[in-house]
Amino acid sequence: MATQTTYGARDHARAQEGARAEAMPVVPARDWPEPPCEADRLVWAETVAGGNYTHRMLARGTELRLTDPRGDACAHLLLYAADRPWERLNVADTVKVQWNAYLGEGQLLLSDQGRVLASVVADGSGRHDALCGTSTLARNTGRYGDGTPQGPSPAGRELFKLAAAKNGLQPRDLPPSLSFFQGVEVREDGVLDFTGSAGPGAHVTLRAEQDVTVLIANVPHPCDPRPEYVSTPLEVLAWRAEATRPGDPLWDATPEGRRAFLNTVEFLAARGLA
Repeated sequence: MATQTTYGARDHARAQEGARAEAMPVVPARDWPEPPCEADRLVWAETVAGGNYTHRMLARGTELRLTDPRGDACAHLLLYAADRPWERLNVADTVKVQWNAYLGEGQLLLSDQGRVLASVVADGSGRHDALCGTSTLARNTGRYGDGTPQGPSPAGRELFKLAAAKNGLQPRDLPPSLSFFQGVEVREDGVLDFTGSAGPGAHVTLRAEQDVTVLIANVPHPCDPRPEYVSTPLEVLAWRAEATRPGDPLWDATPEGRRAFLNTVEFLAARGLA
């Protein structure tokens, strides 16, 4: 075989240059075939396979669009302040402070410091979840037979562990996550109803309100009732934009949101970052 020697392996590897799989990053991002903005503003362009993960640091003001092209992606999301990962997404505060358990346009993703990590600036799906978190090794092993990250049915928490390790984080640094594109509603008796996907082409756009580290696991929702492991590709695009500022309707949408934005800007201003 040509790859049995070092020279042969090198030549084989170099022959792959320019080849693209269905699910992989596009580098440079400006080469994404249908950019949603001026191509030079793109900083991240990737298709994440079902049962896989990705991660990236994004600057304040960057907009991040997640798209479910085929209707069976589920983007489980964690956020951390980029230079101080002890400040991280707090799902309980995100729900409690805004008096709303359902994610959508105008909602803020809050840390436990009362500051905004990201805001939801557009939502073409309406099927999201802030209640259930992601899947676990034990659950996926019991349900599908294997929940390990290298197996056929990886659990979300196991993939988050890999993404976290690549950013200097440990399993103890993984809080409950949010999920996009597979919805859950709470009935009056407290039972959770799985509402599933909005269908192919659904999308949601987030705006980083400070420098953040983003972890994403694309795996089935833990409440998905289907017996098989169903997870289709997820599109991830990010581009340079501007953080929310006073005068933006989102800034003044609610008293709680306005205070969270004020907390964020005051903190950043003290560091010379706003």
